[in-house]
Amino acid sequence: MTVKQYKEVLTKPLLDENPITLQILGICSALAVTSNLSVTLVMCVALTSVVSFSNLFISIIRNFIPSSVRIIVQMTIIASLVIVVDELLKAYDYETSKKLSVFVGLIITNCIVMGRAEAFAVKNPWRYSLIDGFASGMGYMFVLVLVAVIREPLAFGTILGYQVMPDGFTLWASMAIAPGGFFILGLIIWILRTWAKSYDLEV
Repeated sequence: MTVKQYKEVLTKPLLDENPITLQILGICSALAVTSNLSVTLVMCVALTSVVSFSNLFISIIRNFIPSSVRIIVQMTIIASLVIVVDELLKAYDYETSKKLSVFVGLIITNCIVMGRAEAFAVKNPWRYSLIDGFASGMGYMFVLVLVAVIREPLAFGTILGYQVMPDGFTLWASMAIAPGGFFILGLIIWILRTWAKSYDLEV
């Protein structure tokens, strides 16, 4: 694999094929967890870990999986990884685990994870697949962190628990709930799609 190929695999999910802004995947968690940056970061690490290692394991065994049970095997691997991540989170950061509620468990159904497994990992060597999974997670993280950096100060006046807005600032209650996240996410998607020269807005 050449340096150029590695670079292409790494940068495509970040820019040209960002899972949220260009493929519109993983929207539920993007709306649910982005009112708090610390929770957002934990969610991003959890999803990035799952998509990276699921890509890796699926790629390693791809030639041994009968096509008739391919999806079932992929779901089993993804579900096992999600359980491991969820249990580790409960063991080492129980408060954040409670804040994330069901959304860590719902990584099993996240279209980003299944999409990369089916579109990339089953067709490419494990090195490519691991990088693709990591890059997809980073693309997801980039958008969620951007949304959280906007939402948390407007909703609570803080970033990572530290006050950043001046005294007397009127908090935006709408930013603390899903509709506020939907508005910010939609605005970011519009800006990034317009900026992405390789994206055809008429499609």
